[in-house]
Amino acid sequence: MGFFQFLKSPAIDQGIQDYKATPGAVLLDVRTPQEYREGHIPGSQNVPLQTLGAGSALTMPKDTPLFVYCYSGARSRQAVGLLTRMGYTNIQNIGGISAYTGKVEH
Repeated sequence: MGFFQFLKSPAIDQGIQDYKATPGAVLLDVRTPQEYREGHIPGSQNVPLQTLGAGSALTMPKDTPLFVYCYSGARSRQAVGLLTRMGYTNIQNIGGISAYTGKVEH
C-alpha cells in the first residue's frame, strides 16, 4: 500500500453496497442527532460518537458486522477505534456521507 493510498478515504458507496450484501449488518451514523436529522443514509442508526463509550448505546453481539460512517470519515475512524476497544470484532469504516452519491432521507 502506497503512501497516497493510505491517505485516500474509504469509498462510502462501495461500503453501502457491502453493508447491503452482509446479512445481519448494522449501519452506524456517528454524527450528531442534528446532522442525522438533516439527512442520513436510509437504514442507518444514529449513535453519536460522543455517546458510544456510554456502554448502553450499543446492545448488539460483539461479532455483529458494523459499517460506520460520519460526515468526512474522521469521526467514523475514531468510532472504529473505540468500538474495537469495546470488544467489537467486525467493524468497517466506510467514510463520510459528504462523498455519498446515493439517496438520503430526512
